[in-house]
Amino acid sequence: MMLNFFKSKLHRATVTEANLNYIGSITIDEALMEAANIYPNEKVQIVNNNNGARFETYVIKGERNSGVVCLNGAAARLVQPGDQVIIIAYCWVTEEEARS
Repeated sequence: MMLNFFKSKLHRATVTEANLNYIGSITIDEALMEAANIYPNEKVQIVNNNNGARFETYVIKGERNSGVVCLNGAAARLVQPGDQVIIIAYCWVTEEEARS
């Protein structure tokens, strides 16, 4: 059996942009992605600390050291620039891995 476990997160990241006219996803500064062990195209959960919204999307690599955290497409309706969010990545592990 495979179990879905917390892998990594960016805690209290500040939303810099919300782009409704893009086809979905979250754009994250490449340096932030590396620091949090989050990969391009990885599915992530977003938790908005300002309004309580929780949703899933996938990651697009943003310009390194730009500080960009931009919600795109429909997800842009769930945030405002300046909101603080938690970006959470999960992974699948075996029962044996979970116990170690």
